[in-house]
Amino acid sequence: MRPSSMFVLVVLLIAVMIGFKSVYIVKETERGVLLKFGEIVNPDLEPGLHFRVPFVNAVRLFDGRVLTLDAAPQSYLTLEKKSLIVDSFVKWRVDNVEKFYTATSGDEFKAAQLLSDRVDTGLRNQFGERTVTEVVSGEREQLMKELRISLSAIAEAEFGIKVVDVRVKRIDLPQDVSESVYARMRTEREREARELRSRGKELAEGIRADADRQKTVIEAEAYREAELTRGEGDAQAARIYAEAYQRNPEFYSFHRSLQAYRESFKGSGDMLLLKPDSDFFKYLSEPTSR
Repeated sequence: MRPSSMFVLVVLLIAVMIGFKSVYIVKETERGVLLKFGEIVNPDLEPGLHFRVPFVNAVRLFDGRVLTLDAAPQSYLTLEKKSLIVDSFVKWRVDNVEKFYTATSGDEFKAAQLLSDRVDTGLRNQFGERTVTEVVSGEREQLMKELRISLSAIAEAEFGIKVVDVRVKRIDLPQDVSESVYARMRTEREREARELRSRGKELAEGIRADADRQKTVIEAEAYREAELTRGEGDAQAARIYAEAYQRNPEFYSFHRSLQAYRESFKGSGDMLLLKPDSDFFKYLSEPTSR
C-alpha cells in the first residue's frame, strides 16, 4: 500500500473516532450535565441526540427515574423516652441536575448516604415529639407527611433531590423490651385463664349442687308416691280380706289353719310342743267343727 493511501486511511479512521466521540444520546429515563474541562456548561441536557467537542467536553448522565432508598432499621426514642426500632424507605429522584452533580459528583451511592443521614435525623426529631401510641397508630400518617415535606425541602436545597415519598414500613420494640412485653402479656393471659377456670368451677359446683338437690327432691317425691301407692294397695288388700272374712268367717279361719299346718309340717325333722287341746289343733281334733 502506498504512503498516500495509508495516510488517507489513518485520516479517515481519526475522523470516524472524532465523529463517534462528538455524538452522544440522552435517554428519556436519564438526566445529565455537559462539562467543559470539568466546569458545567449545560446543567440539564434534554433527551435526544447531542454533539460535543471531543477531549474538551464531557458528559455525565444520571438515572432520572424515581429511586428507592431502603434504610437500615434504626432505634429512636419517643417522647416518653421509650426505644423503638423503625424500618423505613424513601422514594426520591434527581430534580436539579446541576446541584445534584455539585453536591454528589454524580455518585448515586454518595447521594443515598447523604439522604439516609437526613432521613435518620428527620425520623429522630419526629419520634422525639410523639408518644408510642401516636407514632404507632394515632399520628403515623401525619408523621410521614411532615417528614416528607421537611426532608424534601432540605434535600432539594442541599442536593437537588426531590423526595417523592417517605414510608415507615415497620415499628418494633427492642428485643429485651419485646420479651418483657410478651412475658407480661403471657402473665395477663394466664391470670385471665385462671379466672375463667375458677368461674367455670364455681358454675359447675352450682350446677352439680342444683342437680343433687333436684335428684333428692325427685327421689323423695317418688318415695312418697310409692308409699302412697303401697299404702293404698295394702288398704285395698285389707279391705278385700275383711270383706272375704265377713262373708264366711269359719271358712276363712279353716283356710288360714290349713296354711299354718302346711307351713308348720313342711320339714321332716320339725317338732312342735303344744297342748293337745290347743286351738292350733282345733280342726285336727274336731274335724266336724263348724
